[in-house]
Order: sequence, then C-alpha cells, then structure tokens
Amino acid sequence: MRDVAASATVTAGYAQKVTEDLAVTKSEQERVRSELARLQDELRQLEESEQVLVKMQAVLTDAGAPATEPGKGAKKTSVPAARRGKSAPGQQKVSRKAQPSKKAGTKASSAKSVPAKSAGEETWAALAGSYLASQGGEPKSAAEVTTALTEAYPQRKVQAPVVRNALEQGVARGVLERSKQGRSVYYTPTAAPSSETPAAPAQ
Repeated sequence: MRDVAASATVTAGYAQKVTEDLAVTKSEQERVRSELARLQDELRQLEESEQVLVKMQAVLTDAGAPATEPGKGAKKTSVPAARRGKSAPGQQKVSRKAQPSKKAGTKASSAKSVPAKSAGEETWAALAGSYLASQGGEPKSAAEVTTALTEAYPQRKVQAPVVRNALEQGVARGVLERSKQGRSVYYTPTAAPSSETPAAPAQ
C-alpha cells in the first residue's frame, strides 16, 4: 500500500510539473508572437518610409538636373537676336511688334495653367500638417490623424496608408517631427523659430 501511495504521489507531482511547464510554454509563445507582431509593424513602417524617401529623392534629382540647361540656351539665343535688331531696323520693328504676342501667349498659357492647379484639392500632407498645427503641439498618431481627416472631409476617401505616407513626407521635409512611445508612433509639427529674439541687438 505504501508503494502504491508513493507512486501516486510521484505521478501527481510529475503531472503538476508538466502542467506548469505547459503554462510557461504557452505564455512564452504569446510573448514571442506579440514581439514578432511589433517587429513586423515596425518593419512595415520603415519600408513605407523608405519608399516615400526614394520617391522624393527621384523627384528632386529629376527636377534639379535639367534646370540649368534651358537657361544657358536662352542666353545663347538672345545674343544674335539683339545683334540682328541693331543691323536691321525693319526686323527690329517687326520683332517688337511680335513680342507682345509672345508675352500674351505666355500670359494666356499661364492663366490657363493656374486655375488647373488651384482647382485641385489640397494635398493630404498639407491637410495633415494643418490638423497637427491646430492641436497645440499635442502628439497625434497616424490613426488619430486619419480619423480626424475622415470626419473633417467626408467627401474624400481617406486611407490610412496614404495619411501615414503624407506624415512621413512631412518628417522628410522637416515640417513634422516623429516620436515613439512604446509601440506607437506619434507626429507633431516642428517648432517655428521665434521672430522676437533678433530684435535685441538693434541698438
């Protein structure tokens, strides 16, 4: 009888130990899953930021490279035009009369292009920046900004990835600041430089 009781005690002890180890294993699995989800979310945010920065770099590179070449061409063509005007008075009068038509054409083209730009809706980056500026420097997450823009602009289709990319563009331009609190990412507008400080040395 004593052997049976001892064997039952040992079996109960092993069963309790296995139950405890199983609970620890499940708890550790939950912790690892939570950490993996956090790392995946952080990786996704970094990949989205990389895509935004790569696009901005490509745009800035394309916009800056050919900007100097048309100016050089314009200077080269303007020199023979002035010389021909001095040697041929008739041609000079014709060119003077023709110039207003070119200016009028450029004005007309610019007048047509301006309404096309002004008719477009305000960008998400501008809307997000305006909303953050109106919050008195209080940090806001991308989800909070998306919710606020959805309520403020129900006629527009607000998408969380688009708003997050717009916020990252603001960070890249130095208009917004990004901070982390635990697993969450928050955005605030950068502090504007004070205009009162440089007035002191005016004596």
